[in-house]
Amino acid sequence: MAKGNIFLVGMMGAGKTTLGRALAHKLGRGFTDTDRVLVERTGVPVATIFEFEGEEGFRRRESALLIELAALEGLVIATGGGAVISEANRALMRSRGTVVYLRARLESLWERTRHDASRPLLATPDPRATLEELLAQREPLYREAAHVIVDTGSQSASSLTNRVIAALRNHDPELVS
Repeated sequence: MAKGNIFLVGMMGAGKTTLGRALAHKLGRGFTDTDRVLVERTGVPVATIFEFEGEEGFRRRESALLIELAALEGLVIATGGGAVISEANRALMRSRGTVVYLRARLESLWERTRHDASRPLLATPDPRATLEELLAQREPLYREAAHVIVDTGSQSASSLTNRVIAALRNHDPELVS
């Protein structure tokens, strides 16, 4: 197995967790999801962390976890949608692995997240406008962090997994050997 991690970045609803599991399985790597690990460690949902510690407290926890996970080898890591906000996180991911930006259109993201009450950043009077604003703010950061950009859409998880593997092979054949 190739060394280094594969970090999946992108907006909430881009499919990082679903794709990450399938990608890890297909490549024979371990898989972890940073939001899920934070929930397991704190014993409360992400929304509760936001409620008590604010976004800043959540981001501190997320950054500390990324440092811990980046020290490991051979993982597929699905990051939280805002992990790229921190310049240090972007640099860490780029230096410790290959960063794949799962780019999705606003319409797709809205369709996938609009009924999900567990997204604290969308608990606003106009969640679609909030999602659009977050995408506009984060898009340049995702592109800056990414070694590879793969557009997501309505294709199956299997098809998207194959597209990501092809993009990774094109970027660095040793990653998927």
